[in-house]
Amino acid sequence: MAEGAAAAAMLRRAVELDAASRFPEALLCYQEGIDLLLHLLKGTKDETKKSHYRQKISDYMDRAEQIKKFLAQEKEDGKHHRQIKIEDNATGFGYESLFRRYLTEAVTEVWVEDPYVRHVHQDRGKDLQASGLEEIRQSLGKHGVVLEIRYSPSIHDREIRFNSGWVIKIGRGLDYFKKPQGRFSLGFCDLDLRPCHETTVDIFHAEHTKKI
Repeated sequence: MAEGAAAAAMLRRAVELDAASRFPEALLCYQEGIDLLLHLLKGTKDETKKSHYRQKISDYMDRAEQIKKFLAQEKEDGKHHRQIKIEDNATGFGYESLFRRYLTEAVTEVWVEDPYVRHVHQDRGKDLQASGLEEIRQSLGKHGVVLEIRYSPSIHDREIRFNSGWVIKIGRGLDYFKKPQGRFSLGFCDLDLRPCHETTVDIFHAEHTKKI
């Protein structure tokens, strides 16, 4: 019974991730769920249950195979590049919405290069910005995330790299949001609701680029 519940929970999660277009994570959950169903199939003598398990395994294997083919095709030449054009005053482009599909369980390191990452709308000096980044570093550390900060006098590129191979280049860097109208306005805390400056986002996979 416990194995059956575990299989159901894993496959339910796979379907949820699939519906959210988080395909790499969905594939992992499908595979784990299928393995659990195969174990249940081997352990039962009830022919009705065996038939039920076989059908479920077949259905989920078909979907897992479709996702495998999609992910493989996505990385082929001409499919590895995705471009998003953000119009002036557009909303719905918060960091989570933009990066979510690339932040899979396989990602353990992220590199951010941005010449203006220290600047904020209420900029009152480099010392203040440095202290703000240090506060973020300490806060992340409490959650098991290590933040390393390095300064360069010559940096000019704007890009974000995930150790899964994905590279994201934003024309304006991370500072593509407009200043909120006030502390109680929509978009002050929820970046999906904050208007954006016009910019272009290019997303590549390092395996299919000659030089990033």
